[in-house]
Parts: sequence; C-alpha cells; structure tokens
Amino acid sequence: MKFNNRVTEMLGVELPIVQAPMGWIARSVLASAVSNAGGMGIIETSSGELDVIKEEIKKMKGLTDKPFGVNIAQAFVRDPNIAQFVIDQGVTFVTTSAGSPTKYTGQLKEAGLTVFHVVPTLKAALKAVKAGVDGLIVEGGEGGGFKNPNDVATMVLLPLIRSKVDVPIIAAGGMVDGPTMAAAFALGAEGVQMGTRMVSALESPVHDNWKNAIVDAEETGTVFLNRFHSPALRALRTEKTTALEKQIDENIMPKFGNAQNLYFGGDMESAIPLSGQVSGRIESIKPVAEILDETRQGFFDTIGRLAKSYN
Repeated sequence: MKFNNRVTEMLGVELPIVQAPMGWIARSVLASAVSNAGGMGIIETSSGELDVIKEEIKKMKGLTDKPFGVNIAQAFVRDPNIAQFVIDQGVTFVTTSAGSPTKYTGQLKEAGLTVFHVVPTLKAALKAVKAGVDGLIVEGGEGGGFKNPNDVATMVLLPLIRSKVDVPIIAAGGMVDGPTMAAAFALGAEGVQMGTRMVSALESPVHDNWKNAIVDAEETGTVFLNRFHSPALRALRTEKTTALEKQIDENIMPKFGNAQNLYFGGDMESAIPLSGQVSGRIESIKPVAEILDETRQGFFDTIGRLAKSYN
C-alpha cells in the first residue's frame, strides 16, 4: 500500500515522514539516508555554521537524487539573509521554526518554495496560516529539544489545531513508529516528523553513548527544563539535567554546556542531551531505511487491523 495525500504531493516524497532538523545532527549523512529511504531529509541551520551548511547541501546533492529540505530556526540563526541563503541552495521545501511565520514566509513562497511552520499552540497555528504557509508542523510537548514553556501534548494539540485549520499538518512529538503515525493520522495529520528516533539511528552522527542512553531510557527518563523562562527544553535525565530541573529562578541556557563534547565526544554530562519521551520506547539502534520501512508497514498494519475489528 502507498501513501497519497497532500504532504506526499507537496513534498514529492513516497513516505510522509520528515526528519527533524536537529542542530549539528541533521546534516548530509543522516538527511540523505532519510531521503533515500523515501522520506524527507532536512538540513539544519540552527548551528549557525552557514558555510558548513552550504557544503552539507552540496554533499546532499551527491548522496541522493531525492527531495530534501532545509530548516530555518529563526531564534538561533542571526543572519538577516538566511531566507535568501536557503533560496540560493536550490531546495524546494523549507520548514521555519522558533520565530514568527510572518518574517520569511512571503519571501520564501515568492521564490517558489513550499513552507511549513512549526507551531506549539493553536494561536501560533492560526498566525502561521494567516501568514500564508503551505502547512504546519504541530509539535507536542513530549517531543525533544526546544519547547514552548506552556507545553501541550500532541494528543490534545493536534486535533485542536486540525479542527480550526484546513492546511496539511505534520505531527511532531511522540512519533516513533507505525502505530504512533496511525494515531496521528486519526487525529488529523497527513505526515509525521521524527527527531529522537533519528538521533538514535545508525546513520546519526552523534556518539554511541547518546544513542545507547536513548535505548536504555525509561518512559520517565526525560526532564522538562526552563519552564519559567524561554526556551524550555526536553532532555534525557542525567546528573546535569536533574540538577538543572530544580533551578527555576534563572534561565538555564547559559549553562547548556559544550554541545560538541556531548554530541561527538560522548560526554553525557558536558551538555544537555535533548531527547523526547519516545526515548522510552526505542529499544535498539537501527538503520534509517529499516526505521522507515517498519514505520510504513506498522502504519498499514494498524489501520488495517482497526478497520477489520471495527467495521
């Protein structure tokens, strides 16, 4: 069975599965594996290393002939020419996040790009639709990474936004396999975005210590940090993050730590290991192609079983 909906049509992909744009992680090796497996690989810009990003995009074109996109994380990329930078790379799909959808949507769409904006609330979703985005990435608070301090679970947020807008929705937060994808579709999504599942993938460039920590995590093994400031963060529970969890009077971002030592050196206490609650459901490190194939099969098995049981 095949997917055929607005997301697959807009993105030109076989599978409506998008890889999240994690800083330093969402680069050519991981993104090309996702695109080659039929999904939508995304190159990040949140690291701010635009010269490196330009080279990573060049590498992508040598690693895959399938569509891929770029994310603009507005709060983390200070270059005022970032939209034109993305346009100049020749990609056709862009996700915007961590900022106002009014800032770049017009310029990107005028250049012919398809634009999806990441939203954590209904108010943000309505603003994005008014700004003219092609679609939304609706991100629940159980997802890893930078979050809205007033977190809302995907189970609540997704159907709420679906009831108020008509544009295609990609669900993020809690997406890890076929059954969760089927649940998202039942609530109104036409695609899913996976972050933590991709961090733990074989092709992910992060150190095995982080991947193994995800595999070993319990369902209660994440913490929600910086709730009384911004941005909030969801991360794996470590000695560092457990201590930061109790620091509610100050913004912890200056204490984030050395990301490179964590990501690539494997020192789990050197920085905050951003991860979603689905880490409690990830049991092994697998190749991207296997993850996507199992997700596809699990999706159709789930909806087929439900149709048979409740017709």
